[in-house]
Amino acid sequence: MKKPLFNLGPSPAVRLALLALVSIGLMWADHRHQHLQEFRSTVAMLVYPVQAGVNLPVQAGAWVLEQLRSHQTLVEDNRRLREEHLHLNALMLRFEALEEENARLRELLDTSVRLRDPLMAAEIMAVDLDPFRQQLVINRGRVHGAYPGQPLINAQGVVGQVLESHPLHSIVLLISDPSHALPVLVNRTGLRTLAVGTGNPQLLELRYIPPAEDIEPGDIISTSGLGGRFPADYPVAQVTRVERIPGESFARVEARPLARLDRSREVLLLRPVNGNGDATERPAEIEAEAPAAESTPEDRP
Repeated sequence: MKKPLFNLGPSPAVRLALLALVSIGLMWADHRHQHLQEFRSTVAMLVYPVQAGVNLPVQAGAWVLEQLRSHQTLVEDNRRLREEHLHLNALMLRFEALEEENARLRELLDTSVRLRDPLMAAEIMAVDLDPFRQQLVINRGRVHGAYPGQPLINAQGVVGQVLESHPLHSIVLLISDPSHALPVLVNRTGLRTLAVGTGNPQLLELRYIPPAEDIEPGDIISTSGLGGRFPADYPVAQVTRVERIPGESFARVEARPLARLDRSREVLLLRPVNGNGDATERPAEIEAEAPAAESTPEDRP
């Protein structure tokens, strides 16, 4: 059978326009009515084995290297760890004494003692450091207790917060994302400001600081606790540049995140405690929406 010389169907331009209209309609329906939430969760659950499979060679390689280490290396590591353990125990004695003194001072000032926040460890499975989208995928989801808006830290400082929580994994919005804003304060002076992401994992901007304010390179920035999402006093960044331009209403202040967002392998999920020392419960309505208290992510499809 000979093929027709001319194609009598819709032109490519018409097909493209129809597909664009269908895509816009689906995005609008999902954004306004959350119709595709369950579909996205199902797709994410189906894709999870692929992500786990991609991460498997790294874990297998680490296991093989660990098995190939010599006996002498293990003996040296054991001796070094014993020395570090003794050193940390000595430091812990000082910290316990300081904690007791701090508790007595707080009682004298009639203020409540801030208890340690419960933690849950998670491993980073994937990293997306696109300038317009700074996100991570971690191997903790709803079945593990993760929920949208949950803050994340590592050994150095604040990392970000859970953006989407799926059954077996979660998507994390980094503090370096351009749509993320975090209430912070300068430890040295107590100045409150906002740390806004720039799309660069090594750079944050501190907004709305008048030129006359006392802030200098080297100052440490910590969470202020405002907004109710991140607990107070967790380190966030270190000021690297302060530029006071004559005639400008605000100074240009840049800071470097302390958490090394482009190098971490493990993170900790916080469950902030309330005034009674109990872990706060997940708000019922937060399961269906992205973080909004301290981040302002743009509309996403």
